[in-house]
Amino acid sequence: MDKKLIIAQPRLWLEEPHNCTDAKDVLTIFTSFFDPLVAYDAQMNYVPALAESWVVSDDARTWTFTLRPNVTFHDGQPMDAEAVVYSLSRMARPDMGVTLGAPGVYNQYLAGMELEILNQYALRLTLKEPIADLLDILVTGFILPPDAVEQLGNQFKDTPIGTGPFEFVEHEEGVCIRAVKNHNYFHPLPDIDAIEWRLASDPDERLRMIREGRAHIAAGPPYTATLEDGSLNSVNSRGSTVYIIIFNTKSRFLEDPRVRLALNLAVDRHVLIDTVLNGAGYPLSGFIGPVHCGYDADQPPIPYDPGRARALLKEAGYSHGLSLTLDTPTSLPNEAVRLSNALSEQLSRIGVEISLVYTEDRELYANKVRRKEIHDMCVFDSSPLSTFRVLKEKVDARFAGSWWQGYHNADVEKLLDLAQSTIDNSRRQEMYKQCFRLLNQDPPWLYLYNYMNITCRAPQFSSWQPPAHGVIDPRYVK
Repeated sequence: MDKKLIIAQPRLWLEEPHNCTDAKDVLTIFTSFFDPLVAYDAQMNYVPALAESWVVSDDARTWTFTLRPNVTFHDGQPMDAEAVVYSLSRMARPDMGVTLGAPGVYNQYLAGMELEILNQYALRLTLKEPIADLLDILVTGFILPPDAVEQLGNQFKDTPIGTGPFEFVEHEEGVCIRAVKNHNYFHPLPDIDAIEWRLASDPDERLRMIREGRAHIAAGPPYTATLEDGSLNSVNSRGSTVYIIIFNTKSRFLEDPRVRLALNLAVDRHVLIDTVLNGAGYPLSGFIGPVHCGYDADQPPIPYDPGRARALLKEAGYSHGLSLTLDTPTSLPNEAVRLSNALSEQLSRIGVEISLVYTEDRELYANKVRRKEIHDMCVFDSSPLSTFRVLKEKVDARFAGSWWQGYHNADVEKLLDLAQSTIDNSRRQEMYKQCFRLLNQDPPWLYLYNYMNITCRAPQFSSWQPPAHGVIDPRYVK
């Protein structure tokens, strides 16, 4: 009898594999069908995937990859250096790497790179500038079969072909996606013959599917049930996405670092999490969370100190308070309205009055942020697992990325320049720790929380733990 793994998840669709996404529901499918050159293992370390090994030059510009030989795509075509060069070139196109509101994410880093095939199973990649954290980008650089992509065009995403541990069978839209085990896969796989991802938008339904044996793993069942029912076979983990309020530092109020720090001091994150997330979250102590490189567990978080917050406002010339406008979506995060109201209530206690401007169309909202059309601040998140990307795209004033809103910190930028050309991982991590400390002293955002990721499991999967980023990677489900 076939052993089938059934995963219930809130969203289900097939997407262009070279889009830039941090959506866990998409990445569980991507990691099943496709492989990059390097991948995360279950402990979030970089491990060989289609590349057996790699060497980086001392200046962090030239990367040489040796590929795993004799790997084939699901359609039987060979995976070789030509396929890698084709895929990385495609990934780097300005019309690829699309994420909500922002095109060409990968192009920002890979434009102008030179790719040289050394032999069938080796290639050299030379970057326009040093990027010691290149693996942060290549980990989602999925290698695709050139002929199939060219023949299928836009339909390739609907019939995906990769080298991954499972092969696509069918997509029953609005119901499920089916896949079978790739028996030619280059790594040992769990004792699973097939996978079915089933759509269950309602969290209560996902919970019922586990209880009734209709699913083996369910992502994101209802918080209230899972936190209160000790009999449930669930595992809680800290999500990697940080939820924040981005300050528009071109605002005449928020260009002052004292005001930005005061707002951080005025928020009781524990009360906020209880009020907005029913307790299913973790207070954020900086611009990144514990899963990120450079997170400093020894750095005290910005405390709840409304007295000091009032003193800073007075020092900045706002002894009688001030009025700010907060842009907020009505979804993604789905608690955005509750969050905005709870924040307004807390900030009013130090004399800061908040006017709320809602945008229902989430893509329109993202484009408002990208075009720098927000008012004083906006509800947002930061999802890349790469500390380098977060700093480059959201903090570095010279780069002025899609989500950057006018912030400038010369000391952080100097450290980022050093980190980009430092190939020693421990030294680079220490540089990011210094950034962490500096961005607590002079915050570009109002730091809020990480979600608590809750995953329910059938009894036979009790020993399985989801990785820190929360993606259900079938290679490690046992």
